[in-house]
Amino acid sequence: MNTFQLRIGTPDGLLFEGEVERVVCRAITGDLAILANHTNYLTAIGEGEAHIVLADGTKRSAACIGGMISMMNGTCHLLPTTWEWKEDIDLQRAQAAKERAEKLLAQGGMDEASYKTAEAKFRRSMVRLGVKNS
Repeated sequence: MNTFQLRIGTPDGLLFEGEVERVVCRAITGDLAILANHTNYLTAIGEGEAHIVLADGTKRSAACIGGMISMMNGTCHLLPTTWEWKEDIDLQRAQAAKERAEKLLAQGGMDEASYKTAEAKFRRSMVRLGVKNS
């Protein structure tokens, strides 16, 4: 299968650089797959499970939250706000974050900004749990 160059970088630094067969992530308009020879493209990333398929066929999954993805002249740049490889997700920490967010949401009585923050924390914890348990 054809491959292309992928670079994954977050505000914390470069997480991956190499040849891949495929990148799959959730864009703001739905799931997106990038293959070799994809047209030039740029879009915002949503929240969800992402994965890459390496040149040797190995699949690596990650929790991907926010950011941008571009494919320009045969090179893909994935610039997520948060990217956690499946093997790096702390299951107990993600479960505790989910429970804290659920508790806040159940309490009610929050202003709109606090509610949206609690809701975002809940969604992020669910993404992490979904990736870790897949």
